[in-house]
Amino acid sequence: MDTSGKNIDLKNLSFYYFASHQPVPGSTEELEQFEQIQKTFSNQFELFFPDNLASKTIIVIPSLTLDQEVLSKITGSMYYEERLLCLLMLLRMPCTHITYVSSMPIDPIIIDYYVHLLPGITGFHARERLTLLSCYDASSISLTEKILQRKRLMKRIKQSIPAGHVAHIACFNTTPFERTLSVMLGVPIYGCDPSLTYLGSKSGSRRLFLKAGIPMPPGAENLYSYEDIVHAVAALKDMYPTLKKAVIKMNDGFSGEGNAIIKYPHLQNKRELYDWIHQNLYKEIIPVADDLSTSAFLEKFTQMGGIVEAFIDGEVKASPSAQCRINPLGEVDLISTHDQVLGGESQQVFLGAHFPADKNYKIEIGELSKTIAHALKKEGVLGRFSIDFISVKENEIWKNYAIEINLRKGGTTHPFLMMQLLTNGYYNEATGIFETPAKHHRYYYASDNLQNDAYKGLTPRDLIEIAMFHGLHFDGVTQKGVMFHMIGALSQYGKIGVVCIGDSPEEAFSYYVKTLKVLDAETASR
Repeated sequence: MDTSGKNIDLKNLSFYYFASHQPVPGSTEELEQFEQIQKTFSNQFELFFPDNLASKTIIVIPSLTLDQEVLSKITGSMYYEERLLCLLMLLRMPCTHITYVSSMPIDPIIIDYYVHLLPGITGFHARERLTLLSCYDASSISLTEKILQRKRLMKRIKQSIPAGHVAHIACFNTTPFERTLSVMLGVPIYGCDPSLTYLGSKSGSRRLFLKAGIPMPPGAENLYSYEDIVHAVAALKDMYPTLKKAVIKMNDGFSGEGNAIIKYPHLQNKRELYDWIHQNLYKEIIPVADDLSTSAFLEKFTQMGGIVEAFIDGEVKASPSAQCRINPLGEVDLISTHDQVLGGESQQVFLGAHFPADKNYKIEIGELSKTIAHALKKEGVLGRFSIDFISVKENEIWKNYAIEINLRKGGTTHPFLMMQLLTNGYYNEATGIFETPAKHHRYYYASDNLQNDAYKGLTPRDLIEIAMFHGLHFDGVTQKGVMFHMIGALSQYGKIGVVCIGDSPEEAFSYYVKTLKVLDAETASR
């Protein structure tokens, strides 16, 4: 009973209940609460997700909750939070609200850029249903950790959910920090239970591939010491004498920055080779990240563990990937296939992707991915994830090797979501092609790493003016054109992301080439 004579705000009361009765992170009580909250999501998904007019709120937490030392090797990593601004396209559903939380405030010009792309909805109506919140914190810890440090911010997140709305959290990846936030807010996550994170590690991926009968490169997993690496590198060469290189990968590396390469010497004698590996491996390891020393790499490797596997070589080689999703009803969907664009000295760093994957192997990649997805379903996995492959052409036949599972959103998530939400189209699994409602095919070329020091100093306003003047925009009538993302990183880092959509792979790439030419010409005086 309210003895003060005032009405009780149930929303605030709910928040303070969770705040004051919050179980210890990682405790049995928290795990039980999280499990109960997640159980409500299947009902929400079944009743509200299919209805575009349902009253729902999506809390977007674009936190890259990864090892911060590895993440720091990626230029402008904080602005990767802007990649999930593609989810603002969900505001095209007129009763959907979005709460978007970021480390630092996002320039209103960037928000306007996305809202302007919405089909069939006025900008005013969309902005009325959008809540932007910020931690005002540019430090190196993850966004989710920053939110957990701010009780008042969590209260505002809770208050942003209108009465009568169902709500869920959409995040980049799910760790114990996201689980704690879910319990604090009393809101389910459309993502994998953190207790299953191992399945998305390099070691866990290899174990699941083996269990599912999926081809993968020769190697060894669950390694935790320098001696483990030495023995695995030597054993690989012993089993495969013609092998030229091996890859050493941290379990939770990101975008290839947790990898290192070791080149084998030209020694035929096994004893000499084994002695050479033991004596010289340390100084011969080449970390992929430019500013990561061998000692720092090995220290981080021993902390998180990792694998050693054969470097798959070939004159004709590709790096396809596939996106899959397991929904709360247990249904498995193949969302898309891509060919990844990799860079760096050993072609280990993710730069971008083009959709779909090559016609010679995209169907097989899709079939292998669905087999893996069904194996993950048996383990209890929920949400969107991707699977990376190496494909090599030998005697006119493509051989496909699975190399890792990413139980999170990734570099191919936002480009596909942008195309899907802007066109209202779908991926035809039988043909491996994306089709619009009018049965037109669409393709794209995307990159997170369009970077040039000459671009530094360009503000979001400058970019928008350049794009409009040169016609670098998405045309809702033709459903083709260019969309930018990570716009906030441009001025400081000279780095931006781009998605170029066309009615053929050639047209999509031509938009990318045009974008490069325009930006280079506009900054030539620099």
